[in-house]
Amino acid sequence: MAIPLPSGEDETTPFGAFAFHVHFAARTKGQQGAGGGAFAPFASVKPEISGGFSEVTGLEVTMEPKLIKVGGMNYGAIQRPGPVSFATVVLKRGIIASRHLWDWWSYFAGADGATNGGWGADGRCDVLIGLTRDFERDNDGAVTSERKAMVGWKLSNAMPIKFKAGDLNARGTEVAVEEIHLAHEGLHMRGVA
Repeated sequence: MAIPLPSGEDETTPFGAFAFHVHFAARTKGQQGAGGGAFAPFASVKPEISGGFSEVTGLEVTMEPKLIKVGGMNYGAIQRPGPVSFATVVLKRGIIASRHLWDWWSYFAGADGATNGGWGADGRCDVLIGLTRDFERDNDGAVTSERKAMVGWKLSNAMPIKFKAGDLNARGTEVAVEEIHLAHEGLHMRGVA
């Protein structure tokens, strides 16, 4: 699914890394990698709350090349594509009253009396991460439309593998931060049309 480029936008202008949104989409049964509507564990949580993160790291994929040594070819080996691995994606945000990230982690880990090992498909989701941009402004420079996703990534079949509450310090002035680490089965990029 391509994202259409708004009129008047320059395709060569880099996007800022500060305007993004995260969305947790339910996986459609029978369709590998397809994202549907609201993800059941977050169904009662407003999208702006479930997706309001201050930092996303780990959007990374690596392919390990396979070396093939050929007799008589002394200047290096032939390289072929090898297995692909995905980095752990870390989502960070300020701690809020909603516990949906902890509840999702508990579902997998068995914390707080949750049934241990809820690893089924109903506990996994596709995570959509989109860089956004204001694309329409009036003559005074005020935004007249909502932000639109310009480019994005999809983590297929994601599950939480680590939950971390930030350090608490009575002398500090920073916002308390929580983070959730996600393992996934595929990184896909959605570009601008």
